Amino acid sequence: MKCKLYLVFLLLLIEGTTTFAQTKSDTTDVTPADSTETTKASFSKFSLIFGSYPRYRKGIYVTHGGDGPLLSFADMKDNGAHVASVPRFTVVFNLGTNFNKDFNRHFGMFTGVNLKNIGLISKPNDSVKLKQRVYTLGIPLGFKIGDLSEGTFIFFAGGEIEMAINYKEKQFVDGRKVHKFNEWFSDRTPLLMPSLFAGFRIKHGIALKVQYYPQNFFNQDYKETVKGATTYPYRNTEANLVLVSLGYNFNGVNYFRVNKKRHYFKMKNGKAEFQVNY
Repeated sequence: MKCKLYLVFLLLLIEGTTTFAQTKSDTTDVTPADSTETTKASFSKFSLIFGSYPRYRKGIYVTHGGDGPLLSFADMKDNGAHVASVPRFTVVFNLGTNFNKDFNRHFGMFTGVNLKNIGLISKPNDSVKLKQRVYTLGIPLGFKIGDLSEGTFIFFAGGEIEMAINYKEKQFVDGRKVHKFNEWFSDRTPLLMPSLFAGFRIKHGIALKVQYYPQNFFNQDYKETVKGATTYPYRNTEANLVLVSLGYNFNGVNYFRVNKKRHYFKMKNGKAEFQVNY
């Protein structure tokens, strides 16, 4: 009889030891998606799970945001003479997706794809006003430094190359719209528009970005023929854009948050569970 009891006790001991030996490969019951170094012990439907949170986001991850509302300014000249311009504000459509790589808690890099509505408003004289804009598809490349874990302050900077995909122009005389047209992949502007940008982001997604386009907004070699007469409408026109973007961010603090309590302990029994961070 005693031999049978010893044998049952030995089998239970082996089973318990095998269960406790399950480590990082056992992640089925670990709900924190960014947890690492997990250890799990299971007794039928009852589980004990120990783990720790990463210090920063590993690998390449995607965030959404891009530019928010845009306020654009233009330094414009015609034959060397300054042309009056009006600040231009736009909200639609400015969209973006970023691909991020954080090397540690304080330094990372990003690229992505951005759709932007950029342009200018000029007043060649008191009675005429022109609104000229392009939709661009851009690829930024930049770096970010600061508190990438909590997102309390992040400074970012870099460059972007954009492709002009749709040009639109409106002409007003004495406040009345007299002419409007748009062109896909128009030659009126350069096809590729490089720029430099810098900005900062603070907690709760509040951000500010300034972007400068050193290249002329207009293509001075563009020519058009009307009734047999060929003209170069932008031959003597120069315009450089400066954009101020409100709300440019990396889609919120959650992508960079690291719990102040680095470890967690979880107990699960069927569908019921209890977790403690420490």
